[in-house]
Amino acid sequence: MRTNPDRRSFLKSAAIVTASSLFAANAHGYGYGEEKQPPTLNSGPSPDPGTPKLVVAPPNSCDCHAHIIGPAAKYPLVAGRSFTPVEAHLDQYRRLLSALGLQRAVIIQPSFYGTDNRRTHDAIAESHGNWRGVAGLAANTPKAEIQRLHDAGFRGARVNLSFQGGPTLEDLAQVARLVKPFGWHMQIQVEGRGLSALAPRFRGLATPLVIDHMGRVPPELGVEYAGFQALLALLREGNTWVKLSSAYAMSKRPYPYDDVAPFAKALIEAGPSRVVWGSNWPHPSYKGVPPVDATQLDLLAYWAPAEMRQRILVDNPAKLYGFPSV
Repeated sequence: MRTNPDRRSFLKSAAIVTASSLFAANAHGYGYGEEKQPPTLNSGPSPDPGTPKLVVAPPNSCDCHAHIIGPAAKYPLVAGRSFTPVEAHLDQYRRLLSALGLQRAVIIQPSFYGTDNRRTHDAIAESHGNWRGVAGLAANTPKAEIQRLHDAGFRGARVNLSFQGGPTLEDLAQVARLVKPFGWHMQIQVEGRGLSALAPRFRGLATPLVIDHMGRVPPELGVEYAGFQALLALLREGNTWVKLSSAYAMSKRPYPYDDVAPFAKALIEAGPSRVVWGSNWPHPSYKGVPPVDATQLDLLAYWAPAEMRQRILVDNPAKLYGFPSV
């Protein structure tokens, strides 16, 4: 039986709307009604980031996914957020970079700051050119504001479909058009069960796309799951990048998260020049005890040979974020 074009269009739109609704509601079932203060999900990052035992980071290695949070009196949280994070300050993050042997970083605008980029901007400003940023932008952001952020070191704009507070799926294409003249990419946090439905929309973006946290595919679905296969296809096509991060949040097993390893290895094989690593410090949305951060860098020893780690930690981030080659 043939399906008429109008019905095909309707079904496609319905799939995207369903995926979008899944992501918007995915904040782990959060629904606050009249509740004034969304919950805090953990006690904050480990005070001791630890020391890597298996991976020695090459010079100019980069943490491609971290957040700086607070103080709240200076950087207020948005009212419509999904959760209330624990503050995590610059001095704490600098200790992490030092302990892990990392010199570069990318500070990511979190959902709970919405499109107020001041906290991320000010963190980058204190790095003396060693950090980059990814912003939260409204679909009507003026060109002058994007230029100001670009001059400060921002190189991308983020849409988070897992947690409320920032730009939405409906903003994605327009924001991509706004940032394209600056050579930026779009970054998206998406739930793995919706990757298949959203892949065509991702392919139509005006910019490269970076997908957070390995696509957040539940590991019990396996690497053959259609959503993960859609992610691998995007990666192979050459316009999509993926962050090897947040394995602890995906996994159903203890460290070193054997159920996540097949996903990480498949991503590295599919796009060796377009995968980067991130700590996801300070793990603000994780409902549990945050990991010791050094162990997250050591995961690369389970996933990739030493020569590949140079690409993941140094070469690929330099290309994506415009760090100088040394």
